[in-house]
Amino acid sequence: MGFIYNIIVSFVYFIIKIIALFNKKLHLFVQGRKESFEKLSAINNSDKVLWFHAASLGEFEQARPIIENLRKDYSNYKIVVTFFSPSGYEIRKNYPYADVICYLPFDTKSNMKKFISSIQPELAFIIKYEFWPNLLDQLQKQQIKTILISGIFREKQSFFKWYGSYMRKKLRAFDFFFVQNDTSKDLLNSIGFNNVVKSGDTRFDRVYDILKQQNQLAFVEEFKNNTYTVIAGSTWPEDEELIIDYINNYASNDEKFIIAPHTIQADKIQTLKSSISKNTILFSEKDNVDLKAFQVLIIDTIGILTKIYSYADVAYVGGGLATGLHNILEPATYGIPVIFGGNKYQKFQEAVDLLKLGGVTIVTDKKELNHNFANLKTNRSIRTTMGKTNANYIKTNTGATQKILKYVKNNL
Repeated sequence: MGFIYNIIVSFVYFIIKIIALFNKKLHLFVQGRKESFEKLSAINNSDKVLWFHAASLGEFEQARPIIENLRKDYSNYKIVVTFFSPSGYEIRKNYPYADVICYLPFDTKSNMKKFISSIQPELAFIIKYEFWPNLLDQLQKQQIKTILISGIFREKQSFFKWYGSYMRKKLRAFDFFFVQNDTSKDLLNSIGFNNVVKSGDTRFDRVYDILKQQNQLAFVEEFKNNTYTVIAGSTWPEDEELIIDYINNYASNDEKFIIAPHTIQADKIQTLKSSISKNTILFSEKDNVDLKAFQVLIIDTIGILTKIYSYADVAYVGGGLATGLHNILEPATYGIPVIFGGNKYQKFQEAVDLLKLGGVTIVTDKKELNHNFANLKTNRSIRTTMGKTNANYIKTNTGATQKILKYVKNNL
């Protein structure tokens, strides 16, 4: 099975390199990996290293509470952060709490042997799921202590199937599993792994701490002007189609909208702006302008969405109608109602939980979105109830970070 896997990996990477000539995101994926080992040359043999690997931005947010606590308590260690996806690396490549940030090399035998040998971490942290066979082989062969953070497992995964022995063996690379829920713990127990604890999701600690930070943004305060405001974050075109229909055809003059698209390419931002019939301005156009005069603000920059959510009366979180739901915990922590679109949310435990609890609402088309936007605007009591549900859910699910830190301190 390993032989077949390695042939497939080599073939897939060859195809990706060809497609990357015509695809911007894949070009970043390929070119970025050419720089990985050069970046890792900043690590010396004498350095003590803690290594964190995240697939993309969402998984990185799960690592952040651990990284930032260890940065304070273990300042004599170097911290290496790797990403699989450009959407994570490009946004966090200048993250100040890491010494080296780069792409994880593609999962070939030679790449992974060289990669692990280059950094020789005292402890490796894999976030949520990145189960690359050659990487896990090298972690085990080079006797690197490895833990899984905020892991989540499902019965449909190959580990739990009759044909899954190859991948089950790879899990032996982990010294300990910190998982999000009882289902994940029970599944691992069922295949003989008892080095597991249900710790929860570290993102709850991350978003709960947001409330303690300074979240003021003067330009948002000016734009909002004490007016009811909907903030739509991480939107895709599929989300924007629904939102724009409401803004253009149903929104009253006493409600405002801030849209923060997932992609901020200039041409796509201009297309979005031109599709809105109400008075609209971009973040990049805000200087020396009376922002109070506008009804729609489009955020064509990155890194401030978390703070912007603090001004929302209602939040819409994108992705569920496209590739997959983005982070609903960031707006939920502010105690506001959250809406998201589509049915691609089942892999996100918080979305499943909050749907049951009533803190979030799902919409699948324009009619449903229009109804929910209108209902939430006119019904303050519903907004208050949903908001309290979300805030309480966040608060009661904190604590995963401290459980993991206790293990780390006992193993360094």
